[in-house]
Amino acid sequence: MSESALLVNHLAKTYVSPRGTVTALADVSFRVAAGEFVALVGPSGCGKSTLLRLLGGQLAPEQGAIEFPGWPRPPKRRLVFQEHSLFPWMTVLDNVAFGLEMEGVARQERRAQAMAQLTVMGLADFARHYPHELSGGMRQRAAIARAFVTQPDILLMDEPLRALDAQMRLVIQDELLSLWESTRPMVFYITHDIEEALLLADRVLVMSGQPGRIREEIPSPFGRPRDLTGRTHPEIEDLKWHIWTLLEQEVKRLLQVKSK
Repeated sequence: MSESALLVNHLAKTYVSPRGTVTALADVSFRVAAGEFVALVGPSGCGKSTLLRLLGGQLAPEQGAIEFPGWPRPPKRRLVFQEHSLFPWMTVLDNVAFGLEMEGVARQERRAQAMAQLTVMGLADFARHYPHELSGGMRQRAAIARAFVTQPDILLMDEPLRALDAQMRLVIQDELLSLWESTRPMVFYITHDIEEALLLADRVLVMSGQPGRIREEIPSPFGRPRDLTGRTHPEIEDLKWHIWTLLEQEVKRLLQVKSK
């Protein structure tokens, strides 16, 4: 059997409204191997979230194809968004167990699995609380726990740490890598933070401005397992500057197009 992977071939997506047609994505192609952690960066409005929803099956492309070769069954995909998306009427425990409930797991078993995942995330003492009783960081950790507890094959993450303060981002980045190392799902991770992309991912895909295309693929200089403590990584400074230059070029190009 060939290696399990995600293949995106010449993907295109447009949106039609009374105000006209907007091409969000054009001729997007890339490959992600099972167990790989890939980050995506790009200018605002370049179609990153649209691409994530296409990968998650929430949208359909006008052109191109999304394929999953090598999987013995359709891969299980889970999404984590910028906002925690927890149900306010459910306890944290039941929120984390919700995906397992949708899969038909018996109540006692799913709650046991959810509690074990909360323990890993340091949230066991808050299992009976409701989302509004938790801090923003704790709510997002619960959302990540809900995604991981179902043991997905592919985890699609849309800037999951964007709303958090700098200190909490560092903490959850470490927790996220630890969780990923233990189960190794494929991760496709959208972020605006160039350093975060390089520190977490195996590869960084840089998107062009609208319409979004993959402009460049950049491997991370770090091996695995990865230690994020200390945060002194001079080896990525040149890569950060290179990616920033690519994004700056795209923003300037878009501004020139709009001014014409």
